[in-house]
Amino acid sequence: MSVNWNWVLVIGGALLILVEVAMGGFAGFDLVLIGSSFVIGGGLGLLFHNTVLGLLTASALCLLYVAIGRRWVHRRVRLDHVRSNVDAILGQRAVVTARVSSHEPGQVRVRDEVWRAVPAVDGAGPFESGAIVTVQSVDGVTLQVR
Repeated sequence: MSVNWNWVLVIGGALLILVEVAMGGFAGFDLVLIGSSFVIGGGLGLLFHNTVLGLLTASALCLLYVAIGRRWVHRRVRLDHVRSNVDAILGQRAVVTARVSSHEPGQVRVRDEVWRAVPAVDGAGPFESGAIVTVQSVDGVTLQVR
C-alpha cells in the first residue's frame, strides 16, 4: 500500500489551519498560511494526479511565505498593547481636588475619575487644591502622587 502524499498535504494543511484557529491565532497567522500552502499544493497534486507537482507547489508556496510574506503579514496582524486599569493611569497628570498631605489623604482627578491620593515617598508635599501632580504608583485604591 503506497502513501498518497497529496492527501497527506491536504489533511496536514487542514490540521495546521484548525490548530491555529482553535488556539486563537497563537502563532500569528503563520500556521494558517503554511497550512493553506499545503492544501493548495495537495489539491493541485490531486487535480493533476501528480505527486511531484503537489509537493513542489506546497514547498514553493511555503518558501515564498517564509521569505517574503511573513514579514508583511506580521506587520498587518500586529496588535498594539493597550494599557488598561491601573496601568493606564501611571504617569498621568492629575489635578488635586482636595489637599493631599502625608498625614491626611486627599483627592485628585485623573481624566474623569476622582481618586484618593497621598504624596509619594520621594515626593514633596503637601499639595494644595488646583495643583498639578503626576501619578507615580497605586497602592490598592490610593494613588501615590508627586
